[in-house]
Amino acid sequence: MITGSKLWSIAMITSLLAACSSPATTSTTANAATSTTGTTKTVSVSEQTSVKYADLVSLDADDTNISWSEADSTAIKLNGTTATVTGSGAKAANGSVTITEAGTYVLSGELTDGQIVVNVADKGTVHLVLNGATIHDNDSAAIYIQKAGKAVITLEKGTKNTVSDGKTYVYADATTDEPDAAIFSKADLTFNGAGQLTVTGNYNEGITSKDDLKIISGNIRVKAADDGIKGKDMVAIQAGTITIEAEGDGIKSTNDTDTTKGFVAIAGGTFDIQSGNDGIQAETALVTDGGTYNIVTAGGSANAPAKVEEGPFGGGGGGWGGGTPPTDMGTPPDGEPPADMPEMPNNSGTNAGANTNGTTSSSANTTATANTDTNADADTATTATESTSAKALKAGTDLTVNGGTYTIDSMDDSLHSNNNVTVNDGTFNIESGDDGIHADQELTINGGTITIAKSYEGLEGAIITLNDGDVDVTASDDGVNAAGGETETAASTDRATTATDAATASNISVTETTGTTSTTDQASQGTATTQQGRGPGGMGAASSNNEFHINGGTLTVNAGGDGLDSNGSINMTGGTVIVNGPTDNGNGALDYDGTFEISGGYLVAAGSSGMAQGTSDASTQNTIVMTFPSTQKAGTLVHVQDSEGNNILTFAPAKDYQTVVVSSPDLAKDGSYVIYSGGTSTGKAVDGLYTDGTYSGGTQVVAFQSTSNVTWVNESGVTTANSGMGGPGGGRGQGGFGGGRNRTQSGTTSESTGTTDAAK
Repeated sequence: MITGSKLWSIAMITSLLAACSSPATTSTTANAATSTTGTTKTVSVSEQTSVKYADLVSLDADDTNISWSEADSTAIKLNGTTATVTGSGAKAANGSVTITEAGTYVLSGELTDGQIVVNVADKGTVHLVLNGATIHDNDSAAIYIQKAGKAVITLEKGTKNTVSDGKTYVYADATTDEPDAAIFSKADLTFNGAGQLTVTGNYNEGITSKDDLKIISGNIRVKAADDGIKGKDMVAIQAGTITIEAEGDGIKSTNDTDTTKGFVAIAGGTFDIQSGNDGIQAETALVTDGGTYNIVTAGGSANAPAKVEEGPFGGGGGGWGGGTPPTDMGTPPDGEPPADMPEMPNNSGTNAGANTNGTTSSSANTTATANTDTNADADTATTATESTSAKALKAGTDLTVNGGTYTIDSMDDSLHSNNNVTVNDGTFNIESGDDGIHADQELTINGGTITIAKSYEGLEGAIITLNDGDVDVTASDDGVNAAGGETETAASTDRATTATDAATASNISVTETTGTTSTTDQASQGTATTQQGRGPGGMGAASSNNEFHINGGTLTVNAGGDGLDSNGSINMTGGTVIVNGPTDNGNGALDYDGTFEISGGYLVAAGSSGMAQGTSDASTQNTIVMTFPSTQKAGTLVHVQDSEGNNILTFAPAKDYQTVVVSSPDLAKDGSYVIYSGGTSTGKAVDGLYTDGTYSGGTQVVAFQSTSNVTWVNESGVTTANSGMGGPGGGRGQGGFGGGRNRTQSGTTSESTGTTDAAK
């Protein structure tokens, strides 16, 4: 349960965060992100949420009680279609056992067609011990908790237990639709113990609680025609080994009327989930502290539908279908991409069960391929029509990952929140048919090792902040895309969504925050002569609410579309960023509509030249943008050194390239530099970047003197910034031109001053 004081804190912080993100919020902060009108200011705050399992879940003595004795319990011996009761509080009749008093009941043997019913009027705790029990009911739930204060099911150590139902249910009348799971409880339900439990929900769901559902321990296997494990008010898992094969969702919470409930909180455990829809889905918050997860949704990323990019006025930007990288993606320097994971079993999703009045019929309940997602992505929904959701981890409000190991192959987004996503730690190996990690609002990475080996877009959110961690992204479209959000420009406000109200109404996973505030001065965005990336006639204007902040960590991107894409601005103060951008001239390694201010860290971005952008003139750290006379082959070293021979850059891009952007603390505004192509290095490359060793054997392309903090050069020497009409891009369905546009001059504009040795 959540204590009153915690709920008050959550509500207060939620209100404060909502106020901070409102487009009408005013602030005296010097570096506030200012709208183009200059009349309002919006401050973006990147905060480290520290909410954990223990902040949301409390356990009582009954939850953890696994002890029992023959003297203090009632024995229920199951035998075919009958049962023998030894002790008080329970009666056997007509092949079923009804428990009417609180207490401990020990079940053993096999019931081939019958039901264990708990109906305790005084709301006491009923403790069921499965001590080698097999329970099956042909036309209803095998274990049905009708009424009790709490039900606790203990899996006795060393035992194997089985619970199952039939494919059709018989109800009292047409208005009745409960129970609908092999184990169904209208009261709080807790599982504990060290034994094994196999649950088969042939009719609909495996395990369902209409209140709290807690798993303290145990080895639990669930196979279900629809959802595997479902709790209304919460699903809380402390430990255990959980295996789920579900045509619908694997694990889910459903309370959508109380913002303090409907969450999923996991402290640890081992999870193997194959689901037709979402792997783990919380109606409100989803929090994971640790655990080992293997999740495959809807057969995996190979089953993702083809992505169809819209024309310029729909904001489409050069993506490829099905989340599958194009053939020119190249091979990442550190190895081959993993093979596709096996497909799911038959996902027809048609529930064979029935809701009948004393008779049986085919059920109309459709699950796997027709289950609907009322929290559909705002960036893909064009109407209020519900759609199938097959995400691995999904939260209606906030998704917070504090640790754990995750292996995910998802047809849809791998990590998704209709509000905020915060990754504080963890190891991720992701293959996604859509976004690797998606937040409708803020995506914050404070640590962890994240490998997105396959995605349509790697990281997506209205505001994205990288504070620490190691992130490696492969995407068929944009590697990182700061786009969307409820407060984006009016051009995108007509995008339909079915659940953003719930996302903004509460943020129950935030209990306290630490970390830094990242803000960006965007006052210059309203002036066409001082910003890069504005389209003709105002189309593609920067969104002051879309930001990408890089404060630390490492980020490696291999993108078929834009490498780093922001419909607003990019701000970099630290960390290391390596971008292997697009090979086509309709996208760029860097693509931003506002400014890209860099004051620290190390940046190298290689890609095509048609849409090339550098960093902004307002940056306090210097940048070189080199455009080669022709496309360079993948793996061809590009080397930059100063006049004293000190290494600035030695880099082997993973794909063909023509433009390279490098920004380093070692670059001086008035320094002399030489750029080489080809050659070799004795150092060791990490993601193509050499940080040690000796470079030799290359061909000098150009030598030049830098006279600005952003210096554009070609084989003839210092030149002007790239210019010309860019193609459509930016966020999906954002409206207007969101990619590269007419480029105003940035950096040095003097005539060529360098010397050139022709490349050989």
